[in-house]
Amino acid sequence: MTTEYITIIGGGLAGCEAAWQAAQRGVSVVLHEMKPLRFSPAHELPGLAELVCSNSLRGISLDNAVGLLKEELRRCGSLIMEAAEATSVPAGGALAVDRQLFSGYVTSKIESHPLIRIERTEATSIPAEGTVIIASGPLTSDALATTLSELTGDRLYFYDAIAPIVAADSLDMTKVFAASRYGKGDGDDYLNCPLDEAEYLRFIDELNRGEKVPARDFEKAVHFEGCMPVEELAARGVETLRFGPMKPVGLIDPHTGHEAHAVIQLRAENREKTMYNLVGFQTKLTWPEQRRVFRMIPGLENVEFVRLGSMHRNTFINSPALLETTQQLKSDSRIFFAGQITGVEGYVESAASGFLAGIDAARRIQGESLVVPPPETALGALMHHITNADVKHFQPMNVNYGLFPELPGKIKKKERRQKLAERALEALEVWKTGVLGCNHRDA
Repeated sequence: MTTEYITIIGGGLAGCEAAWQAAQRGVSVVLHEMKPLRFSPAHELPGLAELVCSNSLRGISLDNAVGLLKEELRRCGSLIMEAAEATSVPAGGALAVDRQLFSGYVTSKIESHPLIRIERTEATSIPAEGTVIIASGPLTSDALATTLSELTGDRLYFYDAIAPIVAADSLDMTKVFAASRYGKGDGDDYLNCPLDEAEYLRFIDELNRGEKVPARDFEKAVHFEGCMPVEELAARGVETLRFGPMKPVGLIDPHTGHEAHAVIQLRAENREKTMYNLVGFQTKLTWPEQRRVFRMIPGLENVEFVRLGSMHRNTFINSPALLETTQQLKSDSRIFFAGQITGVEGYVESAASGFLAGIDAARRIQGESLVVPPPETALGALMHHITNADVKHFQPMNVNYGLFPELPGKIKKKERRQKLAERALEALEVWKTGVLGCNHRDA
C-alpha cells in the first residue's frame, strides 16, 4: 500500500463511489464533506450520499441506457449500486430507494473502511499538492465555486427543481387508485390521481397563474430538460403535460373502467409507503402556491405536505474544454473531477463518474496507466460525451443510447437497443478483466 493518499472533496454519490473504489485498490483516502457543519439549501440529512431531487434511480430494463449503466456498475462492484439494491422500495420498472436507509448504508460502509478518513469540514480551496478528486456536486458552496471558477475559468449554472412529498394517510383513496403503467411491477407501486378534461384545464390554468420563486438578478435560470419545473412545461402549451408527466396512457381507472383525461402519479418515498412524491412535479412555485394549486388535484384536496418543492442551483464545468477523457484537468493532471459537476446528469451517471475517477486516481498514485472504458459501454459512452461534446453548447446529459457508437450493418429498430446492450456487456467483461482483475480486494 502506498503512503500517498487521495483528497476527495464532496461526500455525495460520486465522492463516495470514488473513495470506495480507490480504497478497495489499497489507496488511502481523505474524504471532505461539509455536512453537518454546513448544509446546502436542498440537503437535510447529516449522512453521506443524500438523494435530493428524487428517490428514483430510474429504469432497470436494458431497453433504457440507464438500466444498462446500472448493470455495468453492478458487475464492477459499485458501492452505490450495492446500497441501492439493499435499500430499494417498490417502483414498478424503476429502481427507487428509501432515502434515509440508502444514505445510512453508504455512510456506514465509508466510515468503516480502514483506508478512508472523513473530514467533516467545508473545503474552500484545492490542495496545492497531491492527487485530488473534486466531486462537490451540483450544489457546490459559494466559496469553493469561486475557487473552481479561478481554477477553470468556467462557472456555469442551471437550476434543478425538487418535487413535493406528501403523507400517504392524508390522501383521499376514494379518488386515488393504485396501478403501475401497463401493469408493470406489483401493480400497486404507484398511486394515481385521475383528472377529467375540465379538472385538467383548471389545473393547467392555475399552474400558469401561480406565483413562482424568481431567480436572483445575477444568476440566469437555465433548466435541464430532464428535471424541468412542471409549470415551465405547462407554459409550453395546454397539452404538454398530457404527453409528459401527466400522460394517462397505460393506466386504467378502476372507478370508470377506462383511461382518464390526465393522471398524476405518486411514487412511494419509503419502504413503509407512508410518504409519496409527485412524479415529474418538480416545481419553482412558492410554498403557499404549491399548497393551493396541488390541492386542486383529485385525491389531494386535504393532503399534508411532508416536503414542499424548491429550486436549487446546479453548478457544472465546461468539461469538453477542460477535461481529458480520464476526467483529469487538462491544465493540471493531478486534479480529477467527478459527478454532476462534470456535466453528467442523474444519480447513476454521477456514481459512474465517481467510479471511474476513483479507479484512475488510484492507478495514478500506484504508477499504473490510466484507463477509459470502451465507447461501446455505457460507462465509456458517457465519458466520451462529456469530454468530446460541443464546447460552445455543452449542457448536462443523462446517459442514453444516442451516445453509443452505431452498430454495423442493418439492425431492426426494435432490436437495436438489445444489440447495443449485448455489445456493451461483452466489451465491459473484456475491459473489466484487465482493469478490475487485480488489486481489487473485498473489504
